[in-house]
Amino acid sequence: MTTPRIANRLAKEKSPYLLQHAYNPVHWYPWGDEAFETAARENKPVFLSIGYSTCHWCHVMERESFEDEEVAELLNRDYIAIKVDREERPDVDQVYMTVCQAMTGQGGWPLTVLLTPDRKPFYAGTYFPKRRKYGRYGLMDILGGLAEKWKEDPDAIRRTADNAAEQLEDFGAASAAEGDALSAEWVNEALQRAFSGYSHSFDSEYGGFGDAPKFPASHNLSLLLRYARATGSGEALRMVETTLDAMRQGGIYDHIGFGFARYSTDERWLVPHFEKMLYDNALLAIAYTEAWQLTGKESYRETVREIFEYVQRDMTDEGGAFYSAEDADSEGEEGKFYVWTPEGVRKVLGEEEGSFFCEVFGITEAGNFEGASIPNLIHLRLSDFARANGMAEEAAQARLNAAREKLFAAREGRIHPHKDDKILTAWNGLMIAALAKAAKAFAEPAYSEAAARAVRFLQAKLVREDGRLLARYRDGEAAYPAYLDDYAFLTWGLVELFEATAQAEHLEWAEQLASEMLRLFWDEEGGGFFFTGMDAERLFMRPKESYDGAMPSGNSAALLVLHKLARYLDREDWTRKAERLAAVFREELDAQPTAHSLLLAAAHAAVNPGRELVIAGSTGDPKAERMLAECRRRYAPDDLILFHPSGEEGEAIRRLCPLVRDKNPIDGQAAAYVCENFACQAPITDEAVLRANLEPKPIA
Repeated sequence: MTTPRIANRLAKEKSPYLLQHAYNPVHWYPWGDEAFETAARENKPVFLSIGYSTCHWCHVMERESFEDEEVAELLNRDYIAIKVDREERPDVDQVYMTVCQAMTGQGGWPLTVLLTPDRKPFYAGTYFPKRRKYGRYGLMDILGGLAEKWKEDPDAIRRTADNAAEQLEDFGAASAAEGDALSAEWVNEALQRAFSGYSHSFDSEYGGFGDAPKFPASHNLSLLLRYARATGSGEALRMVETTLDAMRQGGIYDHIGFGFARYSTDERWLVPHFEKMLYDNALLAIAYTEAWQLTGKESYRETVREIFEYVQRDMTDEGGAFYSAEDADSEGEEGKFYVWTPEGVRKVLGEEEGSFFCEVFGITEAGNFEGASIPNLIHLRLSDFARANGMAEEAAQARLNAAREKLFAAREGRIHPHKDDKILTAWNGLMIAALAKAAKAFAEPAYSEAAARAVRFLQAKLVREDGRLLARYRDGEAAYPAYLDDYAFLTWGLVELFEATAQAEHLEWAEQLASEMLRLFWDEEGGGFFFTGMDAERLFMRPKESYDGAMPSGNSAALLVLHKLARYLDREDWTRKAERLAAVFREELDAQPTAHSLLLAAAHAAVNPGRELVIAGSTGDPKAERMLAECRRRYAPDDLILFHPSGEEGEAIRRLCPLVRDKNPIDGQAAAYVCENFACQAPITDEAVLRANLEPKPIA
């Protein structure tokens, strides 16, 4: 007879991660006052476990420990156990991850921290097995030993926790005085040092930087593209192209269903950690779009198209917003959904086409991952393969496309990995920015419409009645006051979408969000933005983050959008804020320029502003559209490119943007206005003249 499962307090939550633990025998609490009040009343320490629903090692720790009756008995008796979804509560995660890194020198998820009832940490780590193995202490030993120490001398542990909290209280308290700013010379030198750092760690054979595991870190590639354009460096462009090509050919890319996995466990990009994250695919779409703008390589445009096909097919809510992630595991096995055997391929495609597909994509009897094969193109170029087999490359590609579609249809019949279907404002902001950037570069209105649908969803579902942005929506519930990343990334997306559509409503909301961001998060005393708003829950530290890791920091994105909005809206006060914001993190940029890639890119944009390009004409005028497309297809990341519609349609833009007010069609013809360094050329009505005017210097 099966013992019925009993739900714990997490069963009432909306987070997919918390719901995964709702039937553990551990008496979990969600983060909140009830848990800490209970800990204080019962004089127990707190066991804090932080993770996310698509985290492989979080699943492992759950199977080994949190589903185990012995572990549960110890936790329930001696601790108050709290579960946190790091994607819903990045504020809690950020604070205690900082604790873990300070105490142990490393971090990651699952994050395990022991706290006093007043939320101060005294022990931290990541994954722990139930019993000692892998060279790691066992959870049972740790919990048992610290529970005894708590009972024997809780005051000693409290003193340890007080000291830890006190030492970390001012972490991230970078500051700059009013009026401080970085000079163009200093920023350009920092950009040069970043290039040198990337050159030193670049893997010239397989692309990427450093050793395995390798993360895409696409904003590093975007910074190198900026450096290539600014300096003419062919070496910077080579690093970007080598990396983008290698990732696209590797197993980190899903050659059957499209989209990128989170990272590669090896240096060749062959074996991924199979989970797919929305933010990775957004940032990679931006990098591939920018690389296409600079190189014209059609494979980059095709990769962007496939990323968006994946996102719109598998990661889009019926209301238009975007889901968060897909798991690495299915049926309890990592990667099972994604791998193939020759027999499995031939069963779908038949002997001849199956053998052809297996040869091209490296699917062998020996396999490359636990006895099966991850499809990849690392070992060959299709052009070489086609030539060796007496085929035209186009014919070979057509055969592969037909085979891929059949394999995709067959794979759809497998048990899918778990999908985390919560909608996060910040990550949606990044995907909106990616779609809008691609819409501009490729003159593809379907992308801007997809971005606009997501914006409409966020406006309808994730804004409180008082206008306060919220961070998460799932299952009919919007929750958690939005963090800096939510405001900064969504504002970035809105600015890109305004540029793609010339619809003033997007610029208006971007202006409102930027104003609220300054009110809620700006440090009036020291400058820079805190991660949490002035109305948020107070933790023992309130950090300012500048590190551009797997995702760029909110301060980096805020610098980017503040500077751009100041130019559009003629807001000199926001220009000064942007200058001070860059100066706040001067020491961080100086010490580790490669760890602050978007921050450095934004600082470079602030001290090296591009041109203002205004196309004035009637909506739907083919000539105006061609002129716009000519401006937008080129890689010029600091140019403001704006369409000024004639008549009443352009009234809202004229009201918002002083720079368009005196720029009109000439004798009924669409006209381009090219302005730089506070001076404008004569209006251009000849498309060839405009094209010649925009032509950049070649990259060596």
